[in-house]
Amino acid sequence: MKSSSKPISVLLLLLLCAFIATPRAHAHVGSKDVFEQVDAGPYKLFVTIRTPTVIPGVATVEVRSSGATVKNIHITPLPITGEASKHPPTSDPMTNSTADPAFFTGSIWMMASGSWQVRFEIAGDAGDQAVSVPVPAVALSTLKMQHGLGITLGILGLFLVVSMAGIVAAAVRDARLEPGAIPSPNRRRRTILATAGSLVSMALLLWGGAAWWNVEAASYALDVYHPMSVMPSLSGNLLDLNVQSYDGGKERTFRSNKDFLPDHGHLMHLYAIREPEMDAVFHLHPALASAGDFRISLPTMPAGTYKLYGDIVHANGFPETLVSTITVPADMPGGPLGADDASGSPPPLSQSPLGNSYKLPDEYVMVWDRPSAVSANTAYAFRFHLLDANGKPATDVQPYMGMAGHAAFVKTDGTVFAHTHPEGSAAMAALMLANDNTASHASNHEPMNGAMGMDMTAHNEPLSNTVEFPYGFPSSGPYRIFVQMKHGTTIETGVFDVVVP
Repeated sequence: MKSSSKPISVLLLLLLCAFIATPRAHAHVGSKDVFEQVDAGPYKLFVTIRTPTVIPGVATVEVRSSGATVKNIHITPLPITGEASKHPPTSDPMTNSTADPAFFTGSIWMMASGSWQVRFEIAGDAGDQAVSVPVPAVALSTLKMQHGLGITLGILGLFLVVSMAGIVAAAVRDARLEPGAIPSPNRRRRTILATAGSLVSMALLLWGGAAWWNVEAASYALDVYHPMSVMPSLSGNLLDLNVQSYDGGKERTFRSNKDFLPDHGHLMHLYAIREPEMDAVFHLHPALASAGDFRISLPTMPAGTYKLYGDIVHANGFPETLVSTITVPADMPGGPLGADDASGSPPPLSQSPLGNSYKLPDEYVMVWDRPSAVSANTAYAFRFHLLDANGKPATDVQPYMGMAGHAAFVKTDGTVFAHTHPEGSAAMAALMLANDNTASHASNHEPMNGAMGMDMTAHNEPLSNTVEFPYGFPSSGPYRIFVQMKHGTTIETGVFDVVVP
């Protein structure tokens, strides 16, 4: 969608229906695409969904399968909740790569903004299965017409206007003349008046078209995603986060501050990262004191300015990351960390970049299997290992809030933040909601085994010391990665730096 106030450009926009958009942040800040690893019975899928930047728009879907052999996959877009979720449209087949039988590609239309899911219907050697991946679908921005295109269309528009005026002039001057006759002075005067009148009429049409277009552009802008605002205040060490409902002026753009779902047992996951050196990080969990009002007693924190990223999930499965800033004074009294809270104190960014091995405070070590090369807009499964004080694989790894680990990928300028899990970048609450609906509408399929990954209930057996996080860097630049794993009763925070070319 584009907006332009130039009448000629507006006319040609209407004639050619051309529009261009550029991405902007939503849900995870600066990361619009979805990366997810899901299990559907014996089938394992690494899913990448590249969401459109305008709605309606086309999302591209990529799947790499493992486990049991997959013969074909059909995909269907539908809302996670509501009446429309009960009436899915006809599914579309994905295309199987001739060079790589385990790789599938496809595309689907996302017809409205909101909390959507892509349902995967899988057929293979182990029978039929179904699994869903949640997708927040929103219009992200508008963009003015490209300068070169605007000039080209303006010239063409001027040519059309002049040509139309010329046709009117010729019709008035010559339509009733005998062949070879010369127009009289009176006919010439009428020709001039008709030409001027036609130009005035076309100018009025262009003005009316421009006014209509601007109204449509303003209406569309109401549907462009705007995150809910949050107003932080700090009294002593009590942090109060007042989340405001968002009302874009239309019912479909309203988002409430009273409908949050727990995700990993908490209504908000809050990362506080000290700026500009990113040398202090806290993963905290404020509690809801009243509608839209989250509060937490902060632990002891180094003084400074902190960028806050608060992840929430609405009742329909739509996730948001709320961004704000606080300043922690040097004399702030601090309390202990909560049971699920974590902290880290890495070296500042201004020092040498952190490598593949990060020594933790209790002599444990976290190691990153860094890819030989990374690039933007490419899906990876980033793998990390936890080693004990003797350099051996840790044997006492425990679930951290029901997961093998948590990670945050943060661009050093703050334009990208993504809190991810071993399953991927989708919120666990949305993933569970989507697959609960899929199970209820797929009675002809066998039950999914492990579609949600690890059981969220109590887990007493030690886990593997290795954890993977599906993710793709959305843009080039320097990033800092914070990885949390738990061994025994200790929550560790490993930190790694990477520059994406």
